[in-house]
Amino acid sequence: MNKSELIDAIAESADISKAAAGRALEGVMEAVKKALKKGEMVTLVGFGSFYTGKRAARTGRNPAPATPSRSRQPRCRSSAPAKALKDSVN
Repeated sequence: MNKSELIDAIAESADISKAAAGRALEGVMEAVKKALKKGEMVTLVGFGSFYTGKRAARTGRNPAPATPSRSRQPRCRSSAPAKALKDSVN
């Protein structure tokens, strides 16, 4: 499922226009990005958790141009998916 298909599904299930569903999805995505940028964990009950993990600096294959520096990476954790989500997939 891509973004436009997700917007269509949101619009259909919430009985709203596709434009409104697109704005709602963009709002959710922006809120998640801002929270992750602050270092906060975003937990969507029944779906999973998003957080930032640290990646250590390392030596690249060709360190002459630039050495990859330490950075934060967005990650998703759903080690034990919610029972409702698990049941809906099976």
